[in-house]
Amino acid sequence: MTVPTEPFQELVDHARDTRVVVVGGGIAGLVAAWECAKVGMAVTLVEASDRLGGTIGSARIAGLELETGVTCWSTRGGTVRALVDEVLTDAAIVRPRDDREWIAGLPKGAAAPLPTEQVLGIPANPWDESVRRIIGWDGTWRAYVDRLRPPLTIGAQRSLGRLVHGRMGDKVLDRLVAPLTIDRFGLDPVDVDVEIAAPGLSNALTRTGWLGGAVADVRVDAPSASIEGLDGGMPQLATALAERLAEREVAIHTGALATGLVRDDGRWTVELAMIAPEGAAAAPDRLHADAVIVATDEPTARALLAAALGTPAFADVAAAGVARDVVTLVVDAPELDAAPRGAHVHAVPGGSRATGLVHETARWEWLAREAGAGRHVLRVAFGAPGIAPATEGLSDADAAVMALAEASVLLGVHLDEGRIAGARRDAYTLVPPASTLGRRERTDAARVAISRAPGLAAVGAWLSGSGLAQVVADAQEEADSLRHQVLWGAEATE
Repeated sequence: MTVPTEPFQELVDHARDTRVVVVGGGIAGLVAAWECAKVGMAVTLVEASDRLGGTIGSARIAGLELETGVTCWSTRGGTVRALVDEVLTDAAIVRPRDDREWIAGLPKGAAAPLPTEQVLGIPANPWDESVRRIIGWDGTWRAYVDRLRPPLTIGAQRSLGRLVHGRMGDKVLDRLVAPLTIDRFGLDPVDVDVEIAAPGLSNALTRTGWLGGAVADVRVDAPSASIEGLDGGMPQLATALAERLAEREVAIHTGALATGLVRDDGRWTVELAMIAPEGAAAAPDRLHADAVIVATDEPTARALLAAALGTPAFADVAAAGVARDVVTLVVDAPELDAAPRGAHVHAVPGGSRATGLVHETARWEWLAREAGAGRHVLRVAFGAPGIAPATEGLSDADAAVMALAEASVLLGVHLDEGRIAGARRDAYTLVPPASTLGRRERTDAARVAISRAPGLAAVGAWLSGSGLAQVVADAQEEADSLRHQVLWGAEATE
């Protein structure tokens, strides 16, 4: 039996006396604040905008309360589901009623379902009819040639784009792989690290001798993963976290911009500037803390951390994200009731002004129920690596018209302007995913630099990679590490 080194009550008192400031009220900041508050730490959370949740948001469009930004999460690891079970016990977790994916923008305006036997768009069998109808006979023959290569030509290749181009050719790369990586992540295939995006694929390639065989091999052992969401929308999760924090007496200040982070005499000082509307409750101009968790976007985080760490160059290495506009349309179109092209349509690069479309009412039963028969919610995305969104510079009304025109092409159903019941445009900067080439090295370097400062941590998509599951898991892990360090000393984390 292990005897605690510190009496329980003394530990409880120590936690209550430990002050933590979380800078940033997006999902990473909310989760990190919750991890600290639930063990009794005195937490203050500051957010520069006027609301919490970050990329989890909502807007009322044509009488419907619709999600903006994050609409679901990956089931891999079970992290988000566990969080929902913890803070939102009465939530109804749902899976898509339709998760089919299509590729549009093929020659002669054709479209086809994404083959099921694939990894990152790479087909296991190029002769399969579902593959051939996308890449054509010449693309099929070119992809098959990879099987005839001598084993000695096999070598390590980290770039997904270069690997696919070298082994299966342009058609597989341009019509199957690129539509997925660009639409989903805003990432050119050449910049995807295959070792991270598809673990085990390189080893399987060495074993089997050809890329299609490697895909088939990986698919056998790959853990199944899908997506889940909340009946009623993801903003419920952000609201529930804020409510749980309030129950734990966490002080929350919105409209409070962190302008400085200084360590002096063993404690941190967070300097603030109030940017909330006149009449709103004012935050103090500075907060003192034993520990600080920075949970902002990368440029903001690096600027704060550079001063705190005494390394100005730390602020100059932020990764450039891809600008993306997402136009949410509510349309009256009974012909879409049958979900003619599934829930997600990816555009072949260069064949459309949009990168893709999500047919939300096809995907989610609860949303279709709320919208009613004949009314549909479509999310049309614009903006690709090196290419500004085609909607840039347009008025919101003109952006909606363009989005409708693109939706007509991607769905293969003509929709005129009179079908629009409501629309909204949101602009984002896509954070490079964890599978971006070189990203792991940059992230590791940032973590090492931050770890040198006692009582300091940073969380968010710029460190964890994009995707709610990654962001939540990373925020929990980093907050847990920090609270162990603060409560039990540095040796607890060694």
